[in-house]
Amino acid sequence: MTAIDSVLLVAFGGPERREDIRPFLRVVAAGRPIPPERLEEVARHYELIGGRSPLNALTRRQADGLAAALAAEGRPLPVWVGMRNWHPYLHETLAEMADRGHRRAVGIVLSSLQTEASWARYVEDVAAARDKVGPGAPEVAYAPAWSDHPRFIDAMVDRGRAALEGVARERRAAARLVFTAHSVPVSMATGSPYARQLEAAARAIAGRLGRATWSLAYQSRSGSPREPWLEPDIADVIRALAGEGVRDVLVIPVGFVCDHVEVLYDLDVEARRLAEARGVGFHRAAAANDHPAFVAMLADLVRRGATS
Repeated sequence: MTAIDSVLLVAFGGPERREDIRPFLRVVAAGRPIPPERLEEVARHYELIGGRSPLNALTRRQADGLAAALAAEGRPLPVWVGMRNWHPYLHETLAEMADRGHRRAVGIVLSSLQTEASWARYVEDVAAARDKVGPGAPEVAYAPAWSDHPRFIDAMVDRGRAALEGVARERRAAARLVFTAHSVPVSMATGSPYARQLEAAARAIAGRLGRATWSLAYQSRSGSPREPWLEPDIADVIRALAGEGVRDVLVIPVGFVCDHVEVLYDLDVEARRLAEARGVGFHRAAAANDHPAFVAMLADLVRRGATS
């Protein structure tokens, strides 16, 4: 078997300039029956968060941190980033890797929870990109799922603890933790570990934060209203908690690796607006992003992959 000679981080991708927004959304929507008005609505969301997504820059920071961590361990490997939906596209990255002589990479899917949309399609897109590059494309051996990895849990506990500091001291103990992930169709979630992984990660994080009571919510639904998707929606959870007299909610977006539009708009704008209209203080933990513990987790996944 060819030895591991590189690392490939596989991410969703996002627009980095205002003029990229609509071309990016057309790539994301290709082959899907999404009405043009819905795409225009999402384009406005990107414009409201500054006309770009920080996802690409954050992924590059994850890659840089991982390369530094591997070098510090005496296991220097080049770390590459390939995007499903924007530059550098997976086929662009794999072609450059091939040109540099790389033959076998550890692939890490930057999605914390597994279902068809969040994992299988990434793997399929890498396979399609390898076919596009041709016979010289590097092989990709994937790291396992990591939603329960201790260092990921460490990172999200730290993110949650930091966000709790933003709640008034006298209200902090009563603040309700709400863990979120992107909703997906029930038909897709059935038979996958997606919901179980979310609940297990939430339980572990809440336990470390000393919270016996917490909630799960799904967000950012984008499909046909005629098709059942995972629930409860974050809006319904906020309304219910407001009705119970909860004064503060702390949302921990455990299903998102980076602060992207689903976090910066769907949570920070829409969910916050709803909470404040109900008299509920809204607080949000950062995603893992390039937290040192998350980078340490990536290094551990590479370490395991390179010896398998």
